[in-house]
Amino acid sequence: MVFSRKEHGISRSQIDKAALDVLYSLKRAGYEAYLVGGCVRDLLLGLEPKDFDVVTNAEPEEVREVFKRRCQLIGRRFRLAHVRYGRTVIEVATFRGHGEGEQRRDFFGRNGKASGLAREVDDTGRLLRDNVYGSIDEDVWRRDFTVNALYYNIHDFSVIDYVGGMADIKAGQLRLIGDPETRYREDPVRIIRAIRFAAKLGFKIEAATEAPIVSLGQQLKDVSNARLFEEVLKLFHSGVGVEVFEKLRHYDLFQYLFPLTEKTLEQESEGFPRMLVVEALKSTDARLQEGKSVNPAFLFSAMLWEPMQVRKEAHLDSGMTHQDALYAAANDVLEQQVRATAIPKRFSAQMRDIWNLQYRLPKRQGARAQKLTEHPRFRAAYDFLGVRVAAGESQFAELFDWWTEYQEKDPVEQVAFANAVERKPAKRRRKPGNRNFLRKRSQQGQADE
Repeated sequence: MVFSRKEHGISRSQIDKAALDVLYSLKRAGYEAYLVGGCVRDLLLGLEPKDFDVVTNAEPEEVREVFKRRCQLIGRRFRLAHVRYGRTVIEVATFRGHGEGEQRRDFFGRNGKASGLAREVDDTGRLLRDNVYGSIDEDVWRRDFTVNALYYNIHDFSVIDYVGGMADIKAGQLRLIGDPETRYREDPVRIIRAIRFAAKLGFKIEAATEAPIVSLGQQLKDVSNARLFEEVLKLFHSGVGVEVFEKLRHYDLFQYLFPLTEKTLEQESEGFPRMLVVEALKSTDARLQEGKSVNPAFLFSAMLWEPMQVRKEAHLDSGMTHQDALYAAANDVLEQQVRATAIPKRFSAQMRDIWNLQYRLPKRQGARAQKLTEHPRFRAAYDFLGVRVAAGESQFAELFDWWTEYQEKDPVEQVAFANAVERKPAKRRRKPGNRNFLRKRSQQGQADE
């Protein structure tokens, strides 16, 4: 079905200039080109798209010929072209085909040049490669949800809808194209994409699309940890992280992303549910809604804080010093977490800093306060302390208030304020363990991540 310009609310003035240039450049070169996916959906909903994606009948090598140095070809599983305009990147995909019939174009393309790898599915139905090229009529059936399968035609400013996406947007419904179980098995990430879109758009998940979610959740174990890391950021840096978290747990999916955290959430703390993850997500959502930046290290620090605490207590009970127990516990939880989701080393190092600073922030007497504020992770650690207080650790409320007041003072007042803090008597230390061995173990753990 084709919706004319009068039947939808999308205007060219709402479309990124770089995306318009890509569309018109491909058109002038003799190719078809459309806006597709989330950007069309968001424009129809009155939302501001984060990205603008283009689909075309030009193959990746042909797209590169049009844009020359601006264009970079990426991907193996899905061959894509990235066209750069400064910091803006427009993703350009070639129409996908169904992989059947004499008209398909696969590895050798229409010009006899290697242009990608054909469609490949493993024994479980998971899609390994999908570089079979086709037409727009075929491409629509390779997309996931109906609301993401709408095409904006720059030629006549119409919206092309093959699968009832416009009706589903109007109904506030998220529906998979094709048989849900088959589509989830092709790409298990679609399971958590359903959760993200439902939370982000405030849509309900259509009954047939919802039915296999719980039973197929274990398919997420077959997804690479690197890809799941990226999906976790999309889930929890969406601005609706709390809703995403609640839906993931409702459908028993959170366990596949953060298995150690799921175990701690199953246990109450002094008769009350553990709330640190929820409070951290509230803080992250608030920052995103205010247009502020967020750091993956903060998210993962919050998710793994309580599992790390459990491991630290076990190491303390075995006779380790506090610092050694902290190092060992951090190594333990990071080593286990990366089996589910990758954590780039730059973020795991920041997580260690945030955790370590939780034990340094109380030691704020005299010159220590100024030195702590100069630490590159001080602000994240301060915010994390605030999350802990909000989650019920009221014993640190006074400390958090002190640091809040300290930051509001001018440098001269800060010195007097810090000098007024009474030094507490040093606690009796546990019997030292083999510190050198443990530090070598810690360093090895960081090197292995």
